[in-house]
Amino acid sequence: MLAILLAHVVAALMAPVCVRYLGRNGFLVLALVPLACLGWVIGNWNSDATTHVTWAPGLSMNIDLRFDALAAIMSAIILGIGSLILVYCSRYFEDDEPRLGVFAAEMVAFAGAMFGLVTSDNLLVMYVFWELTTVLSFLLVGHYAERASSRRAATQALLVTTAGGLAMLVGIIVIGQSNGTYLLSELIAAPPTGWLSQVAIVLILIGALSKSAVVPMHFWLPGAMAAPTPVSAYLHAAAMVKAGIYLVARLAPGFADTTAWKVTIIPLGIASMLIAGWRALQEYDLKLILAFGTVSQLGLLIILVGIGSPDAALAGMTMLVAHAFFKATLFMVVGIIDHSTGTRDIRKLAHLGRRVPTLAVIAALAALSMSGLPPLLGFIGKEAAFTAISTTPTLDTGVRTVVLVAVVVGAILTLAYSLRFVWDAFAGKQRTEPSNAVAKLHPPGPLLLAAPAILAVAGLVVGIAPAGLGTLLERYSRTLPGTGDYYLALWHGFGLALGLTAIVVVAGVALYLRHDLITRLKPARRVFGNADRAYDATLRFMDRTSMRMTGTTQRGSLPVTQATILATLVLLPVVFLALGTRSGVELRLWDSPLQIVVGAMMIAAALGATVMRNRLASVLLVGMVGYGCGVVFALHGAPDLALTQFLVETLTLVIFVLVLRKLPAEVDDRGAAAFNIPRALLAVAVGATIAAFATSARRATPIALDLPDAAYNIGNGKNVVNVLLVDIRAWDTLGEISVLLVAATGVASLVFRSRRFGAAPRVSDAPAEHLGMLGDQTTWLRGGDLVHPRHRSLVLEITTRLVFPTMMVLSIYFFFSGHNAPGGGFAGGLTAGLALVLRYLAGGRYELGEALPVDAGQILGVGLIFSAGTAVVSMLLGAPVLSSATLEVTLPLIGDIKLVTSLFFDLGVYLIVVGLVLDVLRSLGARLDSAAESVTTR
Repeated sequence: MLAILLAHVVAALMAPVCVRYLGRNGFLVLALVPLACLGWVIGNWNSDATTHVTWAPGLSMNIDLRFDALAAIMSAIILGIGSLILVYCSRYFEDDEPRLGVFAAEMVAFAGAMFGLVTSDNLLVMYVFWELTTVLSFLLVGHYAERASSRRAATQALLVTTAGGLAMLVGIIVIGQSNGTYLLSELIAAPPTGWLSQVAIVLILIGALSKSAVVPMHFWLPGAMAAPTPVSAYLHAAAMVKAGIYLVARLAPGFADTTAWKVTIIPLGIASMLIAGWRALQEYDLKLILAFGTVSQLGLLIILVGIGSPDAALAGMTMLVAHAFFKATLFMVVGIIDHSTGTRDIRKLAHLGRRVPTLAVIAALAALSMSGLPPLLGFIGKEAAFTAISTTPTLDTGVRTVVLVAVVVGAILTLAYSLRFVWDAFAGKQRTEPSNAVAKLHPPGPLLLAAPAILAVAGLVVGIAPAGLGTLLERYSRTLPGTGDYYLALWHGFGLALGLTAIVVVAGVALYLRHDLITRLKPARRVFGNADRAYDATLRFMDRTSMRMTGTTQRGSLPVTQATILATLVLLPVVFLALGTRSGVELRLWDSPLQIVVGAMMIAAALGATVMRNRLASVLLVGMVGYGCGVVFALHGAPDLALTQFLVETLTLVIFVLVLRKLPAEVDDRGAAAFNIPRALLAVAVGATIAAFATSARRATPIALDLPDAAYNIGNGKNVVNVLLVDIRAWDTLGEISVLLVAATGVASLVFRSRRFGAAPRVSDAPAEHLGMLGDQTTWLRGGDLVHPRHRSLVLEITTRLVFPTMMVLSIYFFFSGHNAPGGGFAGGLTAGLALVLRYLAGGRYELGEALPVDAGQILGVGLIFSAGTAVVSMLLGAPVLSSATLEVTLPLIGDIKLVTSLFFDLGVYLIVVGLVLDVLRSLGARLDSAAESVTTR
């Protein structure tokens, strides 16, 4: 299963290259990937394979995959129809289609994400794949991004399904935390009880129903018809909209008998089936007819898989397969019609069946299956549904009758709009000549017809001999409680199901023949309201609410915002302490007399910074406070923290100086209050609160006492701080360095505005008039010769020439020793950054290019690749993701070497810090220098 996921990832990455060189024929190559994976699914159909990969056990995020009967059914649909859709794409699109390679990658990635979704046994991992399908659906629906309709449809689908997904995430966390497991197999084997679990199930069902476009969250699916037709045929007919059906079917064996389940599933399923079926009769766009028909049939599927009996489950799975066959076929037929005639409006189509009889036969077979007429697979599923609902023991007699009547009415509507689809698109409709659109028709090629033809014929063949399919589907239906004696067959004799079919046929034909009355009787306002308008109104309400909340809490004043945060910091702990939540508070003023001296110096520096008018002096005083913190760390036995603090403070001072040189030397404090008593009191209160609670709040034994052993036994290192950063909390560090990368990009973007410059300029890049300043004599720094003599310091250049190599060696030492001694990638990167700062201050912007003639963005990117790539390497070596895996080898002459994979994570941190410093120097330093030189020259 992991190999299938990896194959789709690789195919998605290679898709743009494949399409670029092969054109639309690249889709044929990509289709081989899901087709080959389908072979694995068929070969392992009767197995119950499982895969377990330790990922993040502390977060219950282990990768647990399970391939059982239900996963096999869904995987066959996803991969089988996915491969046919890719074949269809190879002739649906033209070679000059914009962003075709990206579209191909998204389609293949979607197939992989759907496979991961249906095989995930871990609810949290399943949710990750769930949201991946949401994001990919957003991208695919919005493929024609230049169209406002596509952007609106993509955004609407994203917001609706994501909102449902967030509700589902809450339910997943509630049920997982309250029951101690996130594994679906364990939750279904021993279903939890109690009101909390009932609430969790309802929240999970909200996510499932939103994904499957069930009322009242159905309106996004018709809107998504703005997507290219292959997307509609795959996502909105065969795959993504089945995700909610799958989740309901997956949970049904354990939760279908609960009250919360029944009152959620059955009423909403009936509403979807009837409302959408009625709407399908009112549309003229072929895709919208199919879209509303899809919503209607999804309502039926939700009812069948949600009832919770073996016979209903068998009927539901049969209808699920039949629906994937005929609805994907019909969407592809609509795509061919649109592709060949340029319209999907049934009012503009006539005699299409005479011009393309093969297409008409394909459409007729699929529509007959959708109508539930023999001998198609849709008939087998509809008969099974009638029988299962009428005999299910899990529903009361009254409820059973209501559901059966609703399903019959839904089947009548389905037959009526199916006839309308076929007749109004392909028949003459009392016209003697084809319409203008059909007259300009160019016949579709055989490869464009192949995919829908295969699915249409499959529906016929399986309908004639359904016993084999029944055997495959019964493996799932037998997992539900109770006994089921129904079996799939074309003929079950005379009975209730056949009688109801006769009623459906007669009523459906009559309804189609008089469907013009529906148009004439169409009310000015929709009986059930307008979901699109409700969606728009909801967005406007949320916009207004957010604006009012923001206007109330964020007044645009930074001091007010800071004061609110700090006041909360003071009041909450004090109030809870006053209420007696913590007793026996003891305040320890100091551990060493040196702390008094350092503290007094820090206080003096902080007070001086508040009254100093000179900007540089204020920055230096603030730096003294930071250095004082470093001394306190050292006094408490934390040399690693002290080292990092000193390096950060030094680098921060340099950055401040780079910024301050473009600002006035002194602060213009005219109009400022001489002394603000409330602010002073707030500052004292915050300081006292932090001091009191930092020294007296802990009552239990600190966890830090266990960290040295954990660092050595788990992370294979003696430096607790570094092991925490690169192993135990590596996920957090990965997020932090990503923020650093974004910050560097943001600074560069603000300075460069139009485009990012590459590497810092070298001496050879200097203008000709500057190169004339270079002499033949040996120089300490090449870039220094281009610095104006007034700003040049020979002593600094000599010192830099001597100190720079030492600093770089020290940087490398910190990097390699950091796992067992003070240092690490962060400290080493800061040291290297300070070395670059020294080169820049001594030799100017050209010397910076001589020191490191590489684009800062490339260094940042390589660093991020190293850090993120460690996750994959650790997993391949059998360790949890982003944790340390150890390689021990013995080399001649050298001896035993113990290599820890976190070293490469630390290398990524090192490179990102160096890239960040280089980017800041390149933007705040070299770029501003260049601008100043330009002004001086003019």
